[in-house]
Amino acid sequence: MNRIWLSAFVLVVSISSSYAQKDNYRPSVIGFYNLENFYDTVNNPRIDDEEFLPNSERHYNTHVFLDKVGRLASVISQMGVELNPDGLAILGVAEIENDTVLTALINHKDLKSRNLKFVHYNSPDIRGVDVGMLYNPKYFRVLYSAPLFVKLPGGSKDSYFTRDVLYVKGIMDGDTVHVMVNHWPSRSGGEERSIPARAAAASVDKRIVDSLMALNPKSKIVIMGDLNDDPISPSVTKVLGAKGKASDVKEKGLFNPWFDFYRRGIGTLAYQDAWGLFDQIILSEGWLDKTQSGYFFYRANIFNRQFMVQQTGKFKGYAKRTWDGMTYNYGYSDHFPVYLTVVKKVNQP
Repeated sequence: MNRIWLSAFVLVVSISSSYAQKDNYRPSVIGFYNLENFYDTVNNPRIDDEEFLPNSERHYNTHVFLDKVGRLASVISQMGVELNPDGLAILGVAEIENDTVLTALINHKDLKSRNLKFVHYNSPDIRGVDVGMLYNPKYFRVLYSAPLFVKLPGGSKDSYFTRDVLYVKGIMDGDTVHVMVNHWPSRSGGEERSIPARAAAASVDKRIVDSLMALNPKSKIVIMGDLNDDPISPSVTKVLGAKGKASDVKEKGLFNPWFDFYRRGIGTLAYQDAWGLFDQIILSEGWLDKTQSGYFFYRANIFNRQFMVQQTGKFKGYAKRTWDGMTYNYGYSDHFPVYLTVVKKVNQP
């Protein structure tokens, strides 16, 4: 193992509630956050970004942009620090315009000391919103990445193009990890009509999963994103075949730890006073063996601190969104972020 890595990361946690009392574990944190219309202030003639410009009705100027950067950085800087003071090893993000906004984000004072890097490709989405992945190079090293095109079936959406799936392969403390960051087609135009579009996006993930499993049934795969579907939706349960109970997951299968959250009425975004759980991180069966020498799944969390919750108005109790109509709301996102903790047993001297 890389000695530099070990010297940089000294936190070891004791987890006595679930595992042997004297065992010690090293945690790593994997998250996802929909950043809600995270645009820069410069007009891009190739996309439909006119409403997020200084002369638009939203008056999306430098002041608003920098305030949003600071708010997002504040949230991201706090995710997972209860187990690891460095926070996230990996963070998938959605609704970003380009690498400009990601550069501003990782260089904010709340995050700059972590020396975060990112992977991003421009998607064909007509609004210009993409997915990306931030990572801490202290814990994750990128080996390969690529955008995966999602072909939408005719009639399922008004627009032919949607966001690509971002595939990243890397090394996390000796484990080879495959990450797919998603932002599946929305429900605009009707949930039923758009079901085939989300199934098409899920099929892109499933194809990669099947290819990786054919080479190694214990592949460590992470499927994350704003799926615009809940854990019980057909795209997740039928196309991906993700199970809500770890005991039901067979070899080459997928585990969805958000199923129980959803059943208890806990979500990541609200619509018409009902909670949905569109933001999910799904794991392959290779993460579930607690006797292995590598990382395994420990727990799932929704990061929904009080300061991120709307306190007044018609959206009281919802995630504090960036905009209230066309008025800047001094919020964060209309989605709460999610994260998983994976742990690895370490030997103590």
